[in-house]
Amino acid sequence: MSNPLMTKFNGIEFKNPVIPASGTFGFGREYEAFYDLNSLGGLCTKGLTLEARPGNNGMRLWETPAGLMNSIGLENPGMDAFIKNEWPHLKNLEAVTIINVGGKDESSYLEAIEKLNDLDVQLIELNISCPNVKAGGMAYGIKASMAEDITKKVVAVSKHPIMVKLSPNGESITDIAKACESAGATGLSLINTVQGMAIDYKKKKAVFDNLYAGLSGPAVKPIALRMAHQVCRAVNIPVMAMGGISDWQDALEFIMVGATCIQIGTVNFNHPKAAIEMIAGLEKYCHDEGLKNISEVRGII
Repeated sequence: MSNPLMTKFNGIEFKNPVIPASGTFGFGREYEAFYDLNSLGGLCTKGLTLEARPGNNGMRLWETPAGLMNSIGLENPGMDAFIKNEWPHLKNLEAVTIINVGGKDESSYLEAIEKLNDLDVQLIELNISCPNVKAGGMAYGIKASMAEDITKKVVAVSKHPIMVKLSPNGESITDIAKACESAGATGLSLINTVQGMAIDYKKKKAVFDNLYAGLSGPAVKPIALRMAHQVCRAVNIPVMAMGGISDWQDALEFIMVGATCIQIGTVNFNHPKAAIEMIAGLEKYCHDEGLKNISEVRGII
C-alpha cells in the first residue's frame, strides 16, 4: 500500500511532510519519551553556531494571549560539540535531520557550514535572521541584497543543499525569496518569528533585556499563511512553511497554498504529541478524500 504522505523536497524523500521546527525540539531527545522520532518526516535541530553560545540574559519566554514570545539568543553547544555528541544519534534516524545554522558574521557562517561538509547531511536550514555585526546589527534577512550575498557564499562552500529560512520582518518577502533562489538555495522555509514587544506594567519596564523579541504561535498564522502563499507563487524551489500551525487542518491549509512540507514549533511545548496527531490527521484526510498523495491538493489556492 502506497504512503499518501510521502513527500519529495527537491529530491529529498520525507515519509510525511511534518517536521518539528528549529528551536522548539532541541535535538529530539526530550521528545523520545513521547513517541518514536522515526515516525516523523524529519526534524530540525535547534540553531547552531560555530562556537557555543550561552544565550540572552534576563527573561527568555513570555506568554501572550495567542502565542509565545522568545528571546533565547541562539543558546547552543556549538558546532563541534553538536558533531561529537548529537550527530551520531541523529544520523541513524529514519527521519530526515535538517541542521539549522546561524552566525554572527560571514566568516562564522562559512566556517560552521564547512564543518558539516564531511557529514552525511541531507539538508541545511540557513538562519539569516541573525544580526550582522558588521552591518550595525541589521539581520542578514532584512534586505534582499544581503540575503542574496550570504546565501551565495554559503552555497559556494557547502557540499549539502541549502534551504534559507526567511524572516517576516524585512523588505518584501517575495523579493528576498527570489534573491535567495537566484543565489542557489534549493529550498526556502518561512516564517521565522515576528518581532514584537512586551511590557511588565507592574515593574514599569520592558520584559526583555533586548526590548524586542520573537512572537510565534497561533497569533502569527494568518501572516504566515499569506507570506507562504506569496512566496510559493514567486519561486520555483520548494517551501517549508511554518507559523502558528497547531493541528492537521492548519497544516493542510499551508499545503493548499503551496507548501511542500510544514514545520511545527510553539505547539510542541503545550502538546508534545502534536506532530504525531497531525500525521494521523493528514493520513485520514487523504483516505477520506480518496487522494493517492497529499500533493494532489498542494497549491490549489
